[in-house]
Amino acid sequence: MTKLLLLGFAVIAVAMVAFVSCKPKQEAPKVLVLYFSQTSNTKGVAQEIATRLNADIEEIVPVEPYDGDFDATIERCMKERTPEIKPLTSDLAKYDVIFIGYPVWFGTFAPPVAVFLSNVDLSGKKVVPFCTFGSGGLESSMKDLAEKQPNAEILPGYGVRAARMDAMPKEVERFLIADGFIEGEYTEPEAFPEQHPVNNDEAAIFDAAVDGYPMLNAKAIAVASRTIPEGTEYLFTAKDQPREDNDKMPPAGELKVYVLVQEGKAPVFTKVVR
Repeated sequence: MTKLLLLGFAVIAVAMVAFVSCKPKQEAPKVLVLYFSQTSNTKGVAQEIATRLNADIEEIVPVEPYDGDFDATIERCMKERTPEIKPLTSDLAKYDVIFIGYPVWFGTFAPPVAVFLSNVDLSGKKVVPFCTFGSGGLESSMKDLAEKQPNAEILPGYGVRAARMDAMPKEVERFLIADGFIEGEYTEPEAFPEQHPVNNDEAAIFDAAVDGYPMLNAKAIAVASRTIPEGTEYLFTAKDQPREDNDKMPPAGELKVYVLVQEGKAPVFTKVVR
């Protein structure tokens, strides 16, 4: 009886091993990184993401390139909303996840990316936006992206100020870990506590962070802070101040300004959300 039982167990074990070995492996998602870049900042982010994910990468190229001059770019965008772009060589149907990168112009993705999004159907795909900006625009551009591609799954995105490109590689790594694209340790930041009226020291931190940035002339009215791995992060509520001398300033209103303070470094704002 014992021998028969042992034989039975052996047969079951072999069958289980055979079942497991015959189970097909789950393939990793196929990832494509698409981007448009005028000054190479967005290109740098795209290359960082593609390298870390071992993903395919392709640039969205306007038929008529932008020359990089700030005023000339604004003038062209005011006249030309739908620039012609060159056809992609990548077959989008092959990919499960598509990262789309762009500089933020006028609060959203640059026109070449708008044209691309109007000409393709990304239904059923996971779409991950990433962007570079002067002050902000990730949140507003993600809303526009969802409107352009309502049947795609828009995942959390990443944005970085052009003035903070040195922080980008580490931030991209943390972003990809947080979204589950690569392995690594990640701790979700604690939520900001309730805001309180700014005191003199906090107002000085805000003023130092935005000093010298011509497109942001605001006064902090409330703040909350939290500890993050890089240091202390402040979330300020601020109000635009009148600037009649600068017609390029955005309309007055209330805004959120994120400020990072690291030991031994001057405060710097990381993004503005209007």
